[in-house]
Amino acid sequence: MSLILPENYDPHMTVRETQEAIKYIRDTFQREFGKEMNLERISAPLFVEKSSGLNDNLNGVERPVQFDVAGIPGETVEVVHSLAKWKRMALKKYDFEPGEGLYTNMNAIRRDEELDNLHSCYVDQWDWEKVIRKVDRTEETLKTTVRHIFKIIKHMEHEVWYKYPQAVKHLPDDVTFITTQELEDRYPDKTPKERENLITKEYGCVFLMKIGDKLASGEPHDGRAPDYDDWQLNGDILFWHDTLDCALEISSMGIRVDEKSLASQLKKAGCEDRRELPYHKMLLRGELPYTIGGGIGQSRLCMLLLDRAHVGEVQASLWPEEMRQTCREHDIILL
Repeated sequence: MSLILPENYDPHMTVRETQEAIKYIRDTFQREFGKEMNLERISAPLFVEKSSGLNDNLNGVERPVQFDVAGIPGETVEVVHSLAKWKRMALKKYDFEPGEGLYTNMNAIRRDEELDNLHSCYVDQWDWEKVIRKVDRTEETLKTTVRHIFKIIKHMEHEVWYKYPQAVKHLPDDVTFITTQELEDRYPDKTPKERENLITKEYGCVFLMKIGDKLASGEPHDGRAPDYDDWQLNGDILFWHDTLDCALEISSMGIRVDEKSLASQLKKAGCEDRRELPYHKMLLRGELPYTIGGGIGQSRLCMLLLDRAHVGEVQASLWPEEMRQTCREHDIILL
């Protein structure tokens, strides 16, 4: 995705008004999200030991930022990509029960991320995780949770409209569910990203399910690490963003792997060496709770609700000077 410059773009707010709105959205959403989802706010790490196996491997090609710590000789430390696996360990450590969960303010650095309207090397999201029973590892549990999250985001639209009526984006009234295989069958000659755009433009908000495994074409819709989401019980929440004429991913989430799906997915991904890592050993022995969880992009949510053209308008990050200048010429002010 290259830089998109909407014609006659108007942010409707000054930079200082935008900063105020960002704080309002973040404060209000996390409070409502925690209450509605029965999640407790907890502290989380910015980095983990590489040997723990707790870091998120994303698509398997991204390089984590690594460094050493003088007080822990011989250990390599990695800045987290996300807290997908760490949260599950925390739920066990803090004795959470089924129906209870946690959320945390997660900050990460993704050094290999492309820099454009939607992507930054700085990631900020609410990572959340909830304990469920084994019998609740079903598609219906997943869909019910997605509908609940959509309802909270939709409520935020009304909250933001009340304070900033000139700037708010109006969201669809419902979320539509479709699997990656159904999407491939529907648009066999399109790329995965083109399919996402077509289906999200049609329905306004889509939960695209079953990401990670190979489709009938022999290729996966998109990459997904094999050791946190169950590829049959996961998905992305996508909203159509008219300003950029594309789908905007707000959340990646899913029911997490159990012993059987972890073993299967590690084999499919050619990552069976991970079975020897501490986290994976615990999971394969059935020592970790069954969970559902995900991440909700903080800057992405602000970008959606305030109808912004660039994620840099709602977060302070690094951008090429040429991009800053070009955006400035089109009334897109990067923080």
